[in-house]
Amino acid sequence: MTITIDSNAGFCWGVVRTVEIAEQYLDSEGPLYVLGHVIHNPDEIKRLGDKGLTSVSVADLDRLAEEGAQKVLVRAHGEPPSTYKKALELGIEIIDATCPVVTKLQERVRKFYDQGYQVVLFGKKDHAEVIGVRGVCRDECIVVHDVEEALQNVHFDKLTVLFSQTTMDRPTFLQIREALEERVHELIVDSHENIATEFHAKDTICGQVSGREDKLAAFARSQDAMVFIAGRASSNGKVLYDVCRAANPNTHFIEHIIELQNDWLHDMKNVGISGATSTPHWLMNELKDEIAHRVEIGLIRGE
Repeated sequence: MTITIDSNAGFCWGVVRTVEIAEQYLDSEGPLYVLGHVIHNPDEIKRLGDKGLTSVSVADLDRLAEEGAQKVLVRAHGEPPSTYKKALELGIEIIDATCPVVTKLQERVRKFYDQGYQVVLFGKKDHAEVIGVRGVCRDECIVVHDVEEALQNVHFDKLTVLFSQTTMDRPTFLQIREALEERVHELIVDSHENIATEFHAKDTICGQVSGREDKLAAFARSQDAMVFIAGRASSNGKVLYDVCRAANPNTHFIEHIIELQNDWLHDMKNVGISGATSTPHWLMNELKDEIAHRVEIGLIRGE
């Protein structure tokens, strides 16, 4: 059996940057708090936790201030302005590891919101990144997950701009964009009134997520079976797993190596491994070693 790790898998540069900032602080100054899980991968969270990184919530900031905590890390997903304000009031310094792509999205949303646009965001309403984006427009944006939600909730007689959470899939974004463009166009053509209607769509999906899709599909098609390992809370993990499974139906999702089932890989000649942009290379290497070990001792039948 040949076991191959997808050469394009692993941390995106935004996650690399966040983990590096956390590790640099942990190595130089000791234990540190982070708002939320630093990334959506439980094994990497445990590794950093063993080094002294502890996840807390915004609700914990008052307690931390009373206990004398001086610094808190903001992860790659970012935070709403209210979090920075609260930390400042409590005398807690923010170590800002927000992904620059997310920061740019927040800046663009704020710009259009301040100009009076109806902001529509393709994403998951309770995702950490979306909560941060909602915060920059006073939670007055419309979050949609598909075309149906967009058509039900968007007001077509308003100046409107469409953005995307950075880890969503581009095909659905394009479908939403097309549907909104058509409705706004019809409104302008059919109306005899001078309605101030305008529509813009800004593709703010991270290039490192969307850019991986074609390469991942090609890699998956070249394998007899795929094992995709990622945190179940990972948004881009869900997107990339769906891409992988569409290209190779013999694709299996796991969050932890212990979930690997031997019969998935019996009599397979080529087995591929891939993961989300929050899946560390060390974890995929451990998965590869585990599959090879099971083949060696006969738990998985080689071809």
